[in-house]
Amino acid sequence: MASLSPLINELVQALTILPGVGPKSAQRLALYLLEKDKAGAASLVATLSEALDKVGHCQQCRNLTETEFCPVCDDAKRNDDQLCVVETPAEVLAIEQTGFKGRYFVLFGRLSPIEGIGPDALGLDKLKSWVLEKNVQEIILATNPTVEGEATAQYIQQMFAGKNVDVSRIAHGVPLGGELEYVDGGTLAHALAGRKSVY
Repeated sequence: MASLSPLINELVQALTILPGVGPKSAQRLALYLLEKDKAGAASLVATLSEALDKVGHCQQCRNLTETEFCPVCDDAKRNDDQLCVVETPAEVLAIEQTGFKGRYFVLFGRLSPIEGIGPDALGLDKLKSWVLEKNVQEIILATNPTVEGEATAQYIQQMFAGKNVDVSRIAHGVPLGGELEYVDGGTLAHALAGRKSVY
């Protein structure tokens, strides 16, 4: 990138912070925006600037929103008895595609003592207050099946032990349409451990 001007190099570097965008992709994006779509680039800058200025966290579920409460929390038709706990806002969007009609709580991470992320950083005190005050019947733990995600799910499960609330964990296993010979051992182990009776 030595042949690019310093400002263009800076733009390329800025674009590499996006997930899945390496130096070559960032260079293509930067040159495209500057050469072919300056109006689009200006719109992107204005929208991103406005979003950075106005988007914050929902006062109830902690999801990203520009209003006090996100659209899910504002929806009176949602099922207040079910609360799905996820790590990121992207996972809210993924679970919404399943037709789930309960509520959400977004952790914005997972427990990781090595990185200094403890229960306070994840808002677990707020989660506990919400569940107990709103008389939630079921907490669905939808953290990722990583070591930290499992530890986070276990911690939340222990938080509500003896609190008259059902705590369930999303199943992990063989994907629909998948063939067993191509599924990794860890996924198969989860699938076997989470098996259900067919009778």
